[in-house]
Amino acid sequence: MRLLLLLIVLIFSFNVCFASNSVYSAQTYQTSFLGWMKKHDRSYHHHEFNNKYQAFKDNMDFIHNWNTNKNSKTVLGLTQFADLTNEEYRKIYLGTKVNVAPEKHNFNMIHFTGPDSIDWRTKGAVSHVKDQGQCGSCWSFSTTGSVEGAHQIKTGNMVTLSEQNLVDCSGKFGNNGCDGGLMVNAFKFIMSQGGVATEDSYPYNAVQGKCKFTKSMVGANISGYKEITQGSELELQAALTKQPVSIAIDASQQSFQLYKSGVYDEPECSSYQLDHGVLAVGYGTENGKDYYIVKNSWADSWGQDGYIFMSRNAKNQCGVATMASYPISN
Repeated sequence: MRLLLLLIVLIFSFNVCFASNSVYSAQTYQTSFLGWMKKHDRSYHHHEFNNKYQAFKDNMDFIHNWNTNKNSKTVLGLTQFADLTNEEYRKIYLGTKVNVAPEKHNFNMIHFTGPDSIDWRTKGAVSHVKDQGQCGSCWSFSTTGSVEGAHQIKTGNMVTLSEQNLVDCSGKFGNNGCDGGLMVNAFKFIMSQGGVATEDSYPYNAVQGKCKFTKSMVGANISGYKEITQGSELELQAALTKQPVSIAIDASQQSFQLYKSGVYDEPECSSYQLDHGVLAVGYGTENGKDYYIVKNSWADSWGQDGYIFMSRNAKNQCGVATMASYPISN
């Protein structure tokens, strides 16, 4: 412990000499990093400390530069990923990697006359925010979330379902456990298996293992699923008036990694290079800015209690409507 503290002092002293072009003072970086480490219960081997500290400082600078832009409605902060470079973050936490070829559709023929806002959280159709850990299993959380919602809306009962069941058992349907998968593949698997296990009977452990499913574990089943026309936000909004919807998005940007609050507006987002499965649970408008309410699977310490408000009616920004689908409860 003494050696680690000495190392921290030496590294901090070394960094003071190279802080002339930094946004903050050396003391501010140091105090912020140590406070962040304590808050998130982080400790490092001596050989990785300097890299983590440098990534943290770079993220602090990025957050400052973003938040001082008065035109941005998005607020960034020191999330649990603040000690990661963007490359490290993408490698560890993003599991649904798909490049989608754009299709041409005439959306002018589609009319939407639904309510101005909807939030399935207030109707009991959304379970607690979960945590995928260091496993690229986001697709499984998106899947269970939409099945949980469909089941609750039909039966009135909220049954939390097992992501681990999907991670361990759906490989033959094209999913790859902690290395990624697709929600539609998971829907097909659930129908073939005869349902999906409850979370209590098949708990999550963030590692792909041997399939342990038995029929007695089933908590909900589906009879089919529907895919939304690629890129149609009107169809996505229409579907959201009925139930939560599984969507795939581009979450690769540093601004997403460090998102804290507000309506997420990232012009650099891709609509067709998708890498993260999440759950749309509603939509609304804030200060003239339309948004989707999106549930993530990075615990409630990220974003707004585990959620992000993503731009709506913004030319399919981040691909919110590129690969959207929802299950039909059995």
